[in-house]
Amino acid sequence: MNTLKFITAGNVDDGKSTLIGRLLYDSDSIHTDQLGILQKQTKQDNVEIDLSLITDGLRAEREQGITIDVAYKYFATSKRKFIIADAPGHEQYTRNMITGASNSDLIIILVDARKGITTQTKRHASVGSLMGIKKAIIAVNKIDLVDYSEAVFNTIKTDFEGIRSELTYDEIAYIPVSALVGDNIVTRSENTPWFEGDALLSTLEHIEIPTRENLEARFQVQWVIRPKDEENHDYRGYAGQVLSGNYAAGDVVVILPSGIETKITKIEKHQETIDNTKAGDNVVIHLADNIDISRGDTIVKKSALPLTSNDLRAWICWLDNTPLQIGKTYLLQHRFKTVRVKIQTVDRKWDVNQWEFDTTSELKINDIGQISLRSSQPLFFDSFIANSRNGSAILIDETTFNTVGAVMFLP
Repeated sequence: MNTLKFITAGNVDDGKSTLIGRLLYDSDSIHTDQLGILQKQTKQDNVEIDLSLITDGLRAEREQGITIDVAYKYFATSKRKFIIADAPGHEQYTRNMITGASNSDLIIILVDARKGITTQTKRHASVGSLMGIKKAIIAVNKIDLVDYSEAVFNTIKTDFEGIRSELTYDEIAYIPVSALVGDNIVTRSENTPWFEGDALLSTLEHIEIPTRENLEARFQVQWVIRPKDEENHDYRGYAGQVLSGNYAAGDVVVILPSGIETKITKIEKHQETIDNTKAGDNVVIHLADNIDISRGDTIVKKSALPLTSNDLRAWICWLDNTPLQIGKTYLLQHRFKTVRVKIQTVDRKWDVNQWEFDTTSELKINDIGQISLRSSQPLFFDSFIANSRNGSAILIDETTFNTVGAVMFLP
């Protein structure tokens, strides 16, 4: 059973938390004891359970009526497991949405049926597109408040299709829903007989998500294992997670940065020898030759080498209250490899609301821009669009050790 990771996004009060709560509630994914707690916490008259409380976990957020942090929820059906990221709707929390979207396979964008496509709708759609998400669901929420109007639904669908060419989604589903009432969340609603598509849950269960197994093989060493005891005197293994692709015993591989060619002799998983491994597996790889390999070194197939350079171009979402400083040296952490980098230029800043580029050289908190940087050592990477697992990194201030930027490499 595979796992679908998806993020929800929408304007404030569009009903993201209520939609997730309804999805969990109607799919029987909430424990009985939790339901009792939610019933006591619900303060609305004539409402048994305030479904938004299921994801709005912080008291301060509830008092403001908004979701600030990224709340993660887990549930499963007989067909698939799910991880939900509920991202904030405010523009000043773009960094939170970037965090949630970076590991998501799909985005659900809520649109209030009474308001239609708004500036924030475009912003959320464009951020999801930037983060490499290929599947989207446009959930036209509060359809009950417009008398289940097919015309309203079709207008919103047409308006979003009008901006689709600016985005990189390869599949978009449009679903009229009422998170509060439950229309088209788990089962198709009789109130929308004109809608011929599947309910939200069924769409989530059946939508096809490309797997990382089809990408080029990437493995970065997390730990070099050398017990050096009598029983394992000659044992030398390289532990880590297969980021993408697959490996098998007998594969000819290249070790980076040394460039030395060798062969995989054995692969271990859970202390058992296996013939091959795939993306997502945590394994120990054994090589034919004793090579000086350290944490952060990369093992790739000879037939599929990554990009290699000291000069890098990337998208960056700035996460820190202190603005980015051109010429300053930062630490770039690319999985388990850490190198020092210097910001050369801010090439342009992206106005995600107007879909325009600004030539300003200043990036402040929540700003998104393209930068050029130079590293002290060569980096072995892929473009984020080609392989997000090997195409992303974080930028760290070497004086405060604060994470200040989310980096997505360009080819």
